[in-house]
Amino acid sequence: MKEERIIKYAEAVNEAHRQSLEKFKEVFIMGVGAADATGVFGTTKGLRAIFGERVFDTPMSENTLTGMGVGAAITGLRPVLVHARNDFLLLTMDQIVNHAAKWHYMSGGAFTVPFLIRAIIGRGWGQAAQHSQSLQSLFMHFPGLQVIMPVTPYDVKGMILAAMESDKPTICLEHHWLHDKSGPVPLKYYTVPIGKGRTAREGKDLTIIAISEMVLEAEVAAIELEKEGISVEIIDLRSLRPLDTELILNSVKKTKRLVVCDTSWKMAGAGAEILALVAEQAHGLLIAPPVRIALEDTPTPCSATLEALFYPSPETIIKTVHRMMKSKRKPSTSKTINLNHKYFTGPF
Repeated sequence: MKEERIIKYAEAVNEAHRQSLEKFKEVFIMGVGAADATGVFGTTKGLRAIFGERVFDTPMSENTLTGMGVGAAITGLRPVLVHARNDFLLLTMDQIVNHAAKWHYMSGGAFTVPFLIRAIIGRGWGQAAQHSQSLQSLFMHFPGLQVIMPVTPYDVKGMILAAMESDKPTICLEHHWLHDKSGPVPLKYYTVPIGKGRTAREGKDLTIIAISEMVLEAEVAAIELEKEGISVEIIDLRSLRPLDTELILNSVKKTKRLVVCDTSWKMAGAGAEILALVAEQAHGLLIAPPVRIALEDTPTPCSATLEALFYPSPETIIKTVHRMMKSKRKPSTSKTINLNHKYFTGPF
């Protein structure tokens, strides 16, 4: 039996870019650090040497670069814009919201905007309030955009390639803590459909719908809960716009309990949209009030001590499940569960 090829998440992103550059002559990649020796955490490393001027570095002028991307897309190219932090997208909102998202509609379908914007979510090493935000709910709000947050190396490669084939503008938000995670990825060109989630773990007692890096936190919690006899189903959304409503509702109908784990804040967040969906279409089936797990309602602290209290953890999920299940069992472990993220040791 042939062994699976195991590569890191960042390498899978890089491979998706290389294969799209090979397949589509219209593709080019730009961004601060895109042609740098380190290639935005390795995701564009070496591509300049292969594809020359189709991969290039840019000044730090986010709104201008986004306008360039929109203009290139509506004239027939397939641009990719890379941001080292998704916080920088706040400088580009007019171009994304009023132009990229609306051009197809406002032109009566005469123009398309095949434009991929990749942006990275920071965490740790004092990223603090301005370099650690997770802005998916902001972009979920706007018709015309696709918003994806793949978790596994397999999915990030396939979804980037799907975005490159799409004629719609796509926001791909990547959690930096995923970049060093490894998994099986075929060498061949393939796509993973945008708008479809996946069942990361089968279960029967409770559904956890998780977003981005929180899928990993949920998987660790589920292993511990299984030792206590609690069977958890984990849904990895992968795509937030379009949202896989069928997958969500089918899982909730099966388990009749719901916890949503988000990488951002509760107020007007992705978790709120999911709970609204369930309230509208499956409320009568729930046997316990649904719960959201999200960031504390404050800007991200810089202090490592405060940061440890700010972010949800597997323990947060376990305690939440215990309350929901009215479990009087003692946790299977009293130790702090650490996902052992070793990669992120510097500011960029």
